[in-house]
Amino acid sequence: MTIAWVFPGQGSQKLGMANSLLELPGSRDRFELASQILGRDLWKICCGEEIPNEEMFDLNDTRNTQPALFVVESLLVDDLKRQNRKSQIIAGHSLGEIVGLYSADVLDAETALLLLKKRSELMAAAEGGVMIAVLGFDRKQLDDLIKETEGAAIANDNSDSQVVLSGSPESVRKVADNLKCKRAIPLQVSGAFHSIFMTEASKSFAEELDQLTFKDAQVPVLSNVDPTPTLKGDILKEHLKKQMTTGVRWRETMNVMQNEGVTTMVEIGPGNVLSGLAKRSMKGVLTSQISNASDLGY
Repeated sequence: MTIAWVFPGQGSQKLGMANSLLELPGSRDRFELASQILGRDLWKICCGEEIPNEEMFDLNDTRNTQPALFVVESLLVDDLKRQNRKSQIIAGHSLGEIVGLYSADVLDAETALLLLKKRSELMAAAEGGVMIAVLGFDRKQLDDLIKETEGAAIANDNSDSQVVLSGSPESVRKVADNLKCKRAIPLQVSGAFHSIFMTEASKSFAEELDQLTFKDAQVPVLSNVDPTPTLKGDILKEHLKKQMTTGVRWRETMNVMQNEGVTTMVEIGPGNVLSGLAKRSMKGVLTSQISNASDLGY
């Protein structure tokens, strides 16, 4: 049996997602560490409590979403490891890649949280651009429209039938309007993530990464920008530097998993979006979700 651990990104968060995790070993310390780094109470934010004299208490604010998902997903993976449960390959979707690097022992929790604080602040500050999810389309027509339309890109190539477009409002809407598809859904986001609109943010994030040493991974990791399995910490760092301006190649990631002989994909974190994509795209591969303490046997 070959097991893949995968970690979801933004959009999977929900209020109360950490409630069952508080009694897990290390949970209180992890939330305290995150709160110290952020300068606000992340546990209360996850619970949906309004914090007096604190404007940033919304879990859906990317500056809270990213560290909150890391804490939840990292606590789940910590407990899996305590139970001696292992994976043979690891991947994460967008910010989930940083959780994946943590789970592969490339980064420790404090370093990952510091990176996510910086990443989320840079992304929140980036202005301009839109994102539109597109479902049920002709791939060749989409590829042709993207080539013809300056300022539009595929931010998330999630499956054969689902992508997210990103870029300037005019360019992205032009592609969506001309593409024959079942549905085109504008996303409520603050900027055009995984596109050239993130160029300045990406440069600043790369400078932050240059100050860090990435250890070699204990388990092969598939990066969003290049889903080729690797253990090399320096390669994983270079891939992460490019992630903000490059599309998430999740469709190819699932293909690589199948080529690597993955038989079970375990989604670690709230929600089941990645499991749903796998069920439709990875024939014969079993999926499961670890999202709370009961899934861990508590």
